[in-house]
Amino acid sequence: MAREKMIEKGVGSYISTLLREYFGKGPSSVYVTVADPYIVIHLRGFLAPTEKILLKQNETRRILETRDILMNDLRAEITLELFKIGNFQVTEIYADWNLEEQTGLILGIFERPSGIALKDCPKEIKNQKFLKAVEEVFEKVQKVPDSFEIYSLNDRTVLIERSGIFIHIEIELIRAGFFEELKLVKRPLERKMLEQLELGQNIREVFLDWNFDEDKGVIILILQPEKS
Repeated sequence: MAREKMIEKGVGSYISTLLREYFGKGPSSVYVTVADPYIVIHLRGFLAPTEKILLKQNETRRILETRDILMNDLRAEITLELFKIGNFQVTEIYADWNLEEQTGLILGIFERPSGIALKDCPKEIKNQKFLKAVEEVFEKVQKVPDSFEIYSLNDRTVLIERSGIFIHIEIELIRAGFFEELKLVKRPLERKMLEQLELGQNIREVFLDWNFDEDKGVIILILQPEKS
């Protein structure tokens, strides 16, 4: 547990410094969860001064495009630093943003377990009602993936991994290089549908990202804390 907390603190400090360096302002808080083979970095209070001005002018697209460009450039650096901090062999990094709430999420996936205690591994969700609801969302907005798995990373973070998700026209758009256009169209539509899922707890936030080259993607649901 001590090692886990030290790693989480180190990762949080590193990400705060990195974003401050590149965006001119870091997040007000960073919450890090390690659950092999995943690391989830949840950001709050993250909106640069220039982005606030652009947001007031309804320039959401410009902000998201700029952040995507920066994240693409920073992936290699983040991967290296996560290895230095926690010996994480990160093979994939995903990121998404909620500009209105000034939040964001970065997800890293390891190549192999990092050594965190077994009890911190994610547990698979097998609730049939929830699985059916997720399938219905996929069918409405796109298609049911060839495969998908749902995991609980902690008491308020649910991860959905899916593969074989793109329809033929999307595959052709990807081949033509229209990655950003697909993201900007798909995110609001899928987010709106996913926010309506019934999971026993209200869904506070939905984050989505894709690996276009490998025809797969991730969804992270942040749940409202249960009332005591």
